[in-house]
Amino acid sequence: MKSSKVLEAYRVDPGGKVDLGRYGTSSHDIFKGGKPEAKAVEEGQRKELWDLQNVLYAQHEHKVLVVIQAMDTGGKDSTIKHVFKGVNPQGVRVVSFKQPTSEELDHDYLWRVHRRMPKKGELVIFNRSHYEDVLIVRVHNTVPEKVWKRRYEDINNFEKMLVNEGTTIIKFFLHISKKEQKKRLEARLEKPHKMWKFSRDDLRERKYWSRYQRAYGDALSRTSTPWAPWYVIPADRKWFRNLAVSSVIVDTLKTLKMKYPPPPEGLDGIKVA
Repeated sequence: MKSSKVLEAYRVDPGGKVDLGRYGTSSHDIFKGGKPEAKAVEEGQRKELWDLQNVLYAQHEHKVLVVIQAMDTGGKDSTIKHVFKGVNPQGVRVVSFKQPTSEELDHDYLWRVHRRMPKKGELVIFNRSHYEDVLIVRVHNTVPEKVWKRRYEDINNFEKMLVNEGTTIIKFFLHISKKEQKKRLEARLEKPHKMWKFSRDDLRERKYWSRYQRAYGDALSRTSTPWAPWYVIPADRKWFRNLAVSSVIVDTLKTLKMKYPPPPEGLDGIKVA
């Protein structure tokens, strides 16, 4: 299996119209051997990601942003935990965006996002992101339609600026079915080690499922660009989700053609006493 196949299969083409009802949530045809094949590939990819992230940190030239969005229970936390297991924590940072603070609300909606962007040599993962400002605000009518509609262009221009300044952006939508969400919510109620994750807010938000599907579809359609593409990852099968996300990240990092910095001159004659 080549990760480029995942890039091609799940990338949203710029200008394409996304109807999430037509996107599968449990397909895994890229990995013909199913879960056994995935297990065999997983360790090799983990080593590749470790190597690539290590040279990213050492070279101190590129900046990488990974955006992860999903419906509730879509697996954002779990994906981050599994995909980035074992990477160098000095060069990786996870940012989770919650409800804006009063200070953040005093600024434009991209202010809190911009200040958390990766530095040179850093890989940053956004668990939710600036896309909440064209999703939840639309679903719950907290801002006028004319406001959230113009934000698509704002976001595209913002991401273009980031890319022009040396940031590589990879965006994932973890696509689960409503049936799978029900199963995962029930698991949180039934398993003691998962109860802490359950929130009544998840049940309230579930009532807006169709609205969120339309909002996500429009966001993916309007903001998948050549410089910052979206990938719609079938996420009902956790093993496939993890491997597909890892495949895209590894393949994208390889395109940066990174190298370790050259050693200082005059090391040949040095002896450590």
